[in-house]
Amino acid sequence: MNTVVAGITYRALLGRRRIVLLLLLPLALIALAVMLRLFGGANDPHSAELLMEKFAIGTMLPLLGLIAGTGVIAPEIDDGTIIHLMSKPISRPVIAQTKFLVGASLLAVFAAVPTYFAAWLLVGNEDDLAVGFALGALVAGIAYAAVFLLLGIITRHAVTIGIIYALLWETLVGSFVPGAQKFSIQQWANTIADQISDNPFLKTNVTLGFAVPALIIVTLGAVLWAGQRLRVFALTGDE
Repeated sequence: MNTVVAGITYRALLGRRRIVLLLLLPLALIALAVMLRLFGGANDPHSAELLMEKFAIGTMLPLLGLIAGTGVIAPEIDDGTIIHLMSKPISRPVIAQTKFLVGASLLAVFAAVPTYFAAWLLVGNEDDLAVGFALGALVAGIAYAAVFLLLGIITRHAVTIGIIYALLWETLVGSFVPGAQKFSIQQWANTIADQISDNPFLKTNVTLGFAVPALIIVTLGAVLWAGQRLRVFALTGDE
């Protein structure tokens, strides 16, 4: 990890409109949890599980992954400032790895922590639901950071493609088509949550033996591929 690149990336992300988007989604999750608690959803494990699965993991997480993952590099490619960064004596894979770590850390703060807090508001530590979904959000957020970083490097239409992927594949196909569930980061997150939580309403169709290796392969593969694509970008300037 290069601290200079990390500092530049943090300042760029947290100083732009993206910080507002990063805040809106977790605040919406917490607001929904508060409303459920006030209007009879407190200590209701079914309501808590539905909110975590459908909104926290199913909607908030992929969108935050898109914002953070593409935001760490796509704007620099669009405005050309990435050329200045790559002119420095810094390894291109190190640049990609650093930006991945920045995106992953932002998702830990803006996705995993609010997920835990929202679940805790509803059921406390009952059935380890809060811990399970927080960990699921964390590992899935890391995978999303890698995938959307790669997308931000290989195409100038990363946001558009990412929205289609997040809303169409993850939210619709990955949630309702049995065969496709094995290839959904969202479903892998639910599997992690199910492994830790004893909530009787949380049911998953992907085994832990598949989800964990898939998360590792997708994350490492996307980061390594991003580094190689960035190396080619620097040499050819074809982007």
